[in-house]
Amino acid sequence: MFHVSSLKTVSDTLKLIDILVEQGKISIDDAEKYKAESISAGKNPEDIIIEKGILKEKEAYQLKSRILGVPVKFFEEGEAIPEDVLREISEEAAQTYFFVPFRKVENFLEVGMINPDDFRARDALRFILLRKRLEPRVYLITKSDFNRAVNQYKTLRGEIAESVVRLKKEFEDIFIGEKEGEGEKVIEEAPVTKILAVILKHATDGNASDVHIEPLENKVRVRFRVDGVLHTSLTLPRDINQALVAHIKILANLRIDESRVPQDGRFRTKIGDKYIDLRVSTFPASDGEKVAIRILDTSSGVKYLKDLGLEGKYIDVLERAISKPFGMVLITGPTGAGKSTTLYALLNILNKEGINIISLEDPIEYYIEGVNQSQVRPEIGYDFASGLRSVLRQDPDVIMVGEIRDPETAGLGVHAALTGHVVLSTLHTNNALGVIPRLIDMKVEPYLLPSALNLAVAQRLVKKLCPDCKKAVKPNKEILDMIKFAFEEVGPEELNSRSIDANKEIVIYEPQGCPKCLHKGTKGRLAIFEMFEMTGDVENVILHDLSEANLEKETKKQKMISMRNDGILKVVKGMVSLGDVVKVVEVG
Repeated sequence: MFHVSSLKTVSDTLKLIDILVEQGKISIDDAEKYKAESISAGKNPEDIIIEKGILKEKEAYQLKSRILGVPVKFFEEGEAIPEDVLREISEEAAQTYFFVPFRKVENFLEVGMINPDDFRARDALRFILLRKRLEPRVYLITKSDFNRAVNQYKTLRGEIAESVVRLKKEFEDIFIGEKEGEGEKVIEEAPVTKILAVILKHATDGNASDVHIEPLENKVRVRFRVDGVLHTSLTLPRDINQALVAHIKILANLRIDESRVPQDGRFRTKIGDKYIDLRVSTFPASDGEKVAIRILDTSSGVKYLKDLGLEGKYIDVLERAISKPFGMVLITGPTGAGKSTTLYALLNILNKEGINIISLEDPIEYYIEGVNQSQVRPEIGYDFASGLRSVLRQDPDVIMVGEIRDPETAGLGVHAALTGHVVLSTLHTNNALGVIPRLIDMKVEPYLLPSALNLAVAQRLVKKLCPDCKKAVKPNKEILDMIKFAFEEVGPEELNSRSIDANKEIVIYEPQGCPKCLHKGTKGRLAIFEMFEMTGDVENVILHDLSEANLEKETKKQKMISMRNDGILKVVKGMVSLGDVVKVVEVG
């Protein structure tokens, strides 16, 4: 049954009934009854007029076209929509918003809508086509034409299903050994290659960091993670999952006949004019195998410190720490906090002709010319600990270890730092102070830490406000007091270094949404930081009276800017929203 998508759509087209009164086709009393029925039943006025036999469908929609100022499109009997045009808009979106594509001309997509004045549907259409770099040309279409057009998706679904049936038979032959050595050829020639190519293209065009392909009871859901949040992007027929997963496994050099245990792999592909590295993880779930794909865009390059969100004193603190001839710099935070990106930015600074840099990574996310990067492989005994032993025999100046996961790696990292090497690595702790007790928990002797550790950095990622649509608002008293307290804690010197005038009226910014940010209100992410330096006073605390309270006293002496305060300063500068900062700091 058809329902209009909003009451506003109904009220905007009530003029149609008034025009019929002026033309003498209905009485004023009937007009009031029809209007009341339209509002109470949530029906379009033209539908009521057609049902009552006052106007034929084409006549009613021609009148609606004149009222809205939108051209009307009537489909010819048996008119077929090209398959490539139908694929530009998913069936789910068509059914939800009552629009359907029918023609593509250069970079324009002509779309028929039952309710062109439905702003929610127009916004959804712009959002869908923005990712495809297409401009919409909107036409009014009749409800019957819409239904006939949507039925053409069934043909499209049938062709996909037929392809999957053929593939399943071929896969069965491969699994039982009837076509040994032909697996890759079968997949390469299959239409499922096009499906994966479209998924990856949309993901990269939308700046997604991950793709999740998830089998559900009746369908396959494809979700993209953009700016840290998962969004459902499209759904596929349930039967296609096995074919799609098998294709991905072959590309990632995984076993296609093993679906009972998780597998990990990677492959590289060219999308458009750039190469993309893809890290693949399969996982056996109740409805079939789930696939997560991490997108590593090597063409985007390694970021610089300011690109990460570093401001004020922290740029000097970090550069000072890595300029020392030896010692550890540890980046901490939960998974997905951007630690690896920060490590690569540091390597980029240190990467000079006269320095030998060796990295141990799992995986190698970005390739840096001049850096000797090595992928660890725990399954064959080549882990961070064994790799570190070998690295120390390669005469390195700088060693980057992807993550310190165990006491052996921690001990070797400290030993390397004490014997004249700069060591960069990551650790899982909640804050910068947590590095010291965490290393001690990993059996590192406390007396070694003052000499080995230069700097602990904690970070989280926060969504950046879209510069084109963010809105300045006056904060309430509670928020204003929070901001003023942060100003007092960081001090005037730090405010000046960040170009913040504490004497000016304080405003904060909120997300709004516009076409440039795909109506999300945010665009990209940046990090908020806190940094804890090793000093003589900290050394005394570690060696003589180690406690969390005493370490916190030292942070005040250092005038350490907490992640919360770093975030608040970025709120005042209009870089991020306060709500996102509070959520990330409290939850993270």
